[in-house]
Amino acid sequence: MTNSILIVDDDLVGRTLLKGALDEYETALAEDGFTALKTISASHPDLILLDVNMPGMDGFEVCKKLKESPATAEIPIIFITGLSQTTDISRAFREGAVDFITKPFEISEVQARIKTHLTLKN
Repeated sequence: MTNSILIVDDDLVGRTLLKGALDEYETALAEDGFTALKTISASHPDLILLDVNMPGMDGFEVCKKLKESPATAEIPIIFITGLSQTTDISRAFREGAVDFITKPFEISEVQARIKTHLTLKN
């Protein structure tokens, strides 16, 4: 069975780059927090890559909502964002993220972290 990953980022280039690098997984894309929540409730991905800075609802708010719901609380969330301040990283973990990757990122690092967290989940 192939694991599924939801990539949530308002940047089309970032979404496309990640999707292309994760071809061993089933991937779905969302461009904002509201779309992400609808997609998650319909498809229940195995892992979520989540940007922080998005219009409407930011990634922190999306993460918080997912962790508050018993149906989605166990889905691992990896933040992948341009933010790099300690306060942002700490907040991501407080909201329930399992990992934090700063942009620009190395694809091999993203792939390794995804593999680790999917192994831990499974």
